[in-house]
Amino acid sequence: MAGGSGTSRPPGVPWRRALVLVLLLAGGAALVAAAGVPPVEEIRSWARQAGWAGPVLFAALYAGLSLTPAPVVVLSIGAGVLFGLPVAAGSVLVGALGGAAIGFGLARGLGRATVRQLGGDRLARLDGLLRRRGVLAVIAVRLVPLLPFTTLNYACGLTAVRARDYLLGTALGIVPGTLAYVTIGAFGATPGSAPVLLALGGLAVLAVTGIVTARRRHQLGRDVTAPPAEPAPGR
Repeated sequence: MAGGSGTSRPPGVPWRRALVLVLLLAGGAALVAAAGVPPVEEIRSWARQAGWAGPVLFAALYAGLSLTPAPVVVLSIGAGVLFGLPVAAGSVLVGALGGAAIGFGLARGLGRATVRQLGGDRLARLDGLLRRRGVLAVIAVRLVPLLPFTTLNYACGLTAVRARDYLLGTALGIVPGTLAYVTIGAFGATPGSAPVLLALGGLAVLAVTGIVTARRRHQLGRDVTAPPAEPAPGR
């Protein structure tokens, strides 16, 4: 009769889920590489033919493509070209939030168990920090225009940040960048215009502010995940 410690994990279950997540990401990347992004004029013609349904379909397309390595920034600018500032901003925000929720759910359901199993005590302490400051942490990383949108969706799903904190932080954090990119698309025909210059300046401010905030959060996370100091030896 074989003995056991009682702490062994069920073989293979979390690893199979993680493999499914990896395969989904690889399949999405292959699909984007094979299909490519249609030319702007082709998309503009399609939007004119679609009429009122165009922004709705664009939001759905945005949500789907945000699950892949597709350049969603280009989509945001393209929405401004197609629909103008107010309609494009609404369409992109709805599509981005929908894609963010789906990506988060996929990573949480398929990869979280494996990450938690590998992370140990350090990950447990970092997860505790994210539970306490989830909304602010998500807003901070969303404000940085240089961080890939899709990667953040999946990465947040692998942490212990609460779903409601993630969604609220995402909804608030993506508004400034979305407005800036859509404005560039809507007024891109006059690159020296005030709206475009304001949008570019806003992106620069967001980048600096977000990076500084993220570094402070990172330092706090390092302090939290650092192993506790050993007590000083007694006399």
